Amino acid sequence: MTGRILDIRGRKVSILEEGHGKPLIYLHGFADVHGVSGELLPFHRQLAANRRLIAPAHPGVNGSDELRDGWSINDITFHYLEVLDALGIERFDVIGHCAGGWIAAELAVRHPERIGKLALIGACGLFVSGQPTADIFMHAQPERGVDYATLRRMLFSSPDSAPALRWFPDGRGDLDEETRRYQMLRFGSFVGFKPPYFYDRALVDRLGRARMPALVIWGEQDGFTPIAHGEAFAAGLPNARPLQIIAGAGHAAHIESGESVAKLCQSFFG
Repeated sequence: MTGRILDIRGRKVSILEEGHGKPLIYLHGFADVHGVSGELLPFHRQLAANRRLIAPAHPGVNGSDELRDGWSINDITFHYLEVLDALGIERFDVIGHCAGGWIAAELAVRHPERIGKLALIGACGLFVSGQPTADIFMHAQPERGVDYATLRRMLFSSPDSAPALRWFPDGRGDLDEETRRYQMLRFGSFVGFKPPYFYDRALVDRLGRARMPALVIWGEQDGFTPIAHGEAFAAGLPNARPLQIIAGAGHAAHIESGESVAKLCQSFFG
């Protein structure tokens, strides 16, 4: 794994890379690289076995500068177009988890000619009537000052599982990881803090523009983004495979069932 800082007109973007071959862009979520971890996870390393995996950190997260002006999903989408231009990557495959999946979907509907294949894992971004994305901001506040059980229940299949306690421990954890958690929540508040949370009402009607092959993966027990959103993505993307549901996994399916999710993605991307 290598890390570097990309300069875009004086704005720093932190990037982690691993592997060789055709570029595969990874856009992260909350329980994820950059969102908590400063390093790629086993899931990402498996993807990098036969691809050049490129994982930029969102604005304001893990070494990336915040945007100077504007924080709408439009601003974030154009930010990533500038990142890809600076990397010299015209056409690419992309995989996004959680908020990163939302950004990946926006790129796909706006610039389908640049994306070869699209994969979404528990992606936000859609407005689905009666099935809102959960309020992560409320649950990010610890109960009794130390207890993050409700936040863990939102992101993992069980609040008491080893992965859940590792990634979102009660009390104070590793300082660098705590900083990244805060930065990711701050990023999320800029782009998604408008009930119902983390959505672009127009996106669902634009999915038909994204005609590239698509793979949609969802944790069976996702407590953050309901499975109805996965069904809507799979139904709206014209060339999507049938929705892949990961039994026993929550929102962070790439952590709880990382090997299974990575194999699905490897088979899809080739």
